[in-house]
Amino acid sequence: QGKMWAYTVGFTVLPHVGGFLGWLINRKGIPVWYEKLKKPSWCPPRKIFPVAWTVLYTGMGYASYLIWNDLGGCSSKAIIPLGLYGAQLALNWAWPHFFFGAHNLKMALIDILCLDGLVIGTMCSWYHINKVATLLMVPYLGWLAMATCLTIRIWKDNPEQKTGKSE
Repeated sequence: QGKMWAYTVGFTVLPHVGGFLGWLINRKGIPVWYEKLKKPSWCPPRKIFPVAWTVLYTGMGYASYLIWNDLGGCSSKAIIPLGLYGAQLALNWAWPHFFFGAHNLKMALIDILCLDGLVIGTMCSWYHINKVATLLMVPYLGWLAMATCLTIRIWKDNPEQKTGKSE
């Protein structure tokens, strides 16, 4: 019983680790560079992002635990559903580096478009395993849809920033 609690916490916390590291690494450039970008009027305020990501990472982390648990841990049945989840998590963690770290809007756009596809694939692979886990991913997919539109708009409206830092 105690061991399952540890797994639940571990899976739930895991997405936060990469998100926190991405923020930690890129935090200095965010206020300076990001504020100078031309952004659409519907861009959420910066203060919303940490709150949104805390909720989203918690939901997706717990959802991954449900899938892992339903498939009996790291079994052969878990390779594709958790592999897709891991791949989308890696792209999720890479996006801040491309966007905030490298200032490479084109790579950030490519990353988030691939991320969208992987999240949809993850949800499709999870649906027959655990519908609650799949539903826990819906807010994440919704936020990604907004983030994708925002990334496209920023990429289009800031042509001098499309390919990254100019040294």
